Amino acid sequence: MKAGIVCLIGRPNAGKSTLLNNILGHKVSITSPKPQTTRYNIQAVYEDTRGQIVFVDTPGIFGKVVDSLARRINPKAQEQLSQELDVVVYLVDHTRTRDTEENKTLGIVRKVKAPKILAINKIDVKSPSHIVQYKFMEDEFDQVVELSALQRKNIPTLLDAIFQLLPEKERLVDTDHLPQPGLNIDSRIFLAEIIREKAFLFLRREVPYSLTTVVDEVTERTNGALYIKGRILTSADRYKSMIIGKKGAMIKEISMAARKELETAANKKVYLELTVETDEHWIERM
Repeated sequence: MKAGIVCLIGRPNAGKSTLLNNILGHKVSITSPKPQTTRYNIQAVYEDTRGQIVFVDTPGIFGKVVDSLARRINPKAQEQLSQELDVVVYLVDHTRTRDTEENKTLGIVRKVKAPKILAINKIDVKSPSHIVQYKFMEDEFDQVVELSALQRKNIPTLLDAIFQLLPEKERLVDTDHLPQPGLNIDSRIFLAEIIREKAFLFLRREVPYSLTTVVDEVTERTNGALYIKGRILTSADRYKSMIIGKKGAMIKEISMAARKELETAANKKVYLELTVETDEHWIERM
């Protein structure tokens, strides 16, 4: 049997969370068009007959640290790479040109001593393509895989490459007693992340990256339904009004979408009570 810790790293929106979700077949990390979506080093377990992979999805590396939130997230990814790892998967998006952000990420990956895989994502997109800007890296990596995380293309090829590089050892996590999905984060954080994803998807560019979500209560009622009480925190009243929307239309849309996904994840009826609050200092507590 083979087993080990595999770190996914790449600049924001390279597709790390989509890749991890589609490898495992269920959602463990939220995705959205906004950068800085992943705020935690999320760990999830993949197993098959070959062995066990403990995946770590790190927050994207930002080229320019322009706010206090980015200053807190950036070190989390670099801290993970300083830990004992068995394989690093460096995910790049060939549809985006290389820039200082990508160069910074590559520089960090180069310092890692573990075996490395270069995974070129979004090969289902033919144009634009800047793949020639990434091809020169291939000699620096133990394996190179071209894939589409979104379309699930060549994900088995990536898994084959990972298992080839993993050491022979017993599995690291006892998954027999692990809830599904098998995560290292508290269930309330997972639920809050689902709500935050829906807020991002509905708000798009209307609200800058200035919100977070908190789940205060999770209670199973006598009828078997799950009652979840959550809050969306934002940094200014003007954003609060945008999140609520005219006559509460936006918060209703967010709540409905979040509730549907939470019911799928929990496999039971969910009642979601969601409110919006202004908290100028939420970023400082990240």
